[in-house]
Amino acid sequence: MAGGTFTIQNKVRPGAYFNFASSSSLGTLGDRGIATMALAMSWGPAKQVLEIHAGDNVKALLGYDVTDSKLVLVKEALKRAGTLLLYCLNSGTKAAVTVDGLTATAKHGGERGNQLKVTIQPNVDTPSKFDVTTLLGSEVVDKQIVGTIAELAANAWIDWSGEGDLTATAGAALTGGADGTVTNADHVDYLTAIEVYDFQTMALPSSDAALKATYAAFAKRLRDDEGKKIQVVLANYPTADYEGVISVKNGVVLSDGTHLDAVSATAWVAGAAAAAQVNETLTYQAYDDAVDANPRYTNSQIETALKSGEFLFTHNNGKAIVEQDINALTSFTVTKGTVFAKNRVLRVLDAINNDLKRIFERFYIGKLDNNSDGRNLLKNEYVKYLESLQEIGAVQNFNSQTDIVIGQGESADSVLVEVSVQPVDAIEKIYTKVQVN
Repeated sequence: MAGGTFTIQNKVRPGAYFNFASSSSLGTLGDRGIATMALAMSWGPAKQVLEIHAGDNVKALLGYDVTDSKLVLVKEALKRAGTLLLYCLNSGTKAAVTVDGLTATAKHGGERGNQLKVTIQPNVDTPSKFDVTTLLGSEVVDKQIVGTIAELAANAWIDWSGEGDLTATAGAALTGGADGTVTNADHVDYLTAIEVYDFQTMALPSSDAALKATYAAFAKRLRDDEGKKIQVVLANYPTADYEGVISVKNGVVLSDGTHLDAVSATAWVAGAAAAAQVNETLTYQAYDDAVDANPRYTNSQIETALKSGEFLFTHNNGKAIVEQDINALTSFTVTKGTVFAKNRVLRVLDAINNDLKRIFERFYIGKLDNNSDGRNLLKNEYVKYLESLQEIGAVQNFNSQTDIVIGQGESADSVLVEVSVQPVDAIEKIYTKVQVN
């Protein structure tokens, strides 16, 4: 369904259109916790969106345990995100080996296929059959007892081809696997593929300036033109000056001594921002399993970064903490005030947009008459939703009698909804006066 913002009531497509503005002085809640990211991989289905959940065993799918350094960004994202929509940017070259009439080809392209090996030995119980074993390094990942090549079934690691009888071998290693190269066009393919999925945040673990501009433009188009309120997390890109971009300034040091820079830290930030609820801020939350900021900054450097719309980590009592949960917006206007730079507030506004859009298209669009009865039903739905936000402390001072007005739009099939909301921010600054008598 169409969505986005409106200036005048001239939309062509049926849909839900929202305008959010601060004051002149400057259904149910949808699920959160879905982040997305595209990576160059050494194993995995190429050019596909993979849905990975926290706690999943990803070894066969991605070639490594999630604790392996090869998957550090996947691990960091899933420290907070419940679901990661992962896209493999590169197709790579598949490793392979031929033993007489049998060819073993790696399931996926990439260098990981070069760690595969096949052994073929006579079965001790049935000498006319063979034990065909697939090994990843020294680990047995598949074993089959077959009489001919035709009886072999593909497994999670290898596809078989050929015909005839099997020939015993103590070990035939697959070779020729290569990761290949990734171009910016591959990222464009990813953005096209991921647009139809639901997610809250997207990480770009890259320092490429052209890519950062492309991802920022993608977020702006989805937010402003499509009505899909997402945020992209980029490293050192405060020039975006936009609430849909979180610009990460530095990284962290993990407890095992691993140093992650700002580019790598985008994965954790995307996961944490996606998982944060509408009544939750990341301000002063600790980066999971981190013991220091990388690098540390002085007080004046931190203040400058915050004023520039940069999301950064600071050292605090043996931890790396989020200094302030902000986005890259720094140019404020009457209709888009300073509150829009705070991600907790933005999560509330984005939830209102996404959830009411979902409620409208699922239960109301094309199903109700555009008369006072139909509009009252829609108003009651909006009221119940906004009251649920107030109950969890996401908004405050909402008055169902005065803060929501629903009337006939300019056309017979349109409705104009005017809502006033006051999002709740977290206490971040405490000023105390102590009088000594």
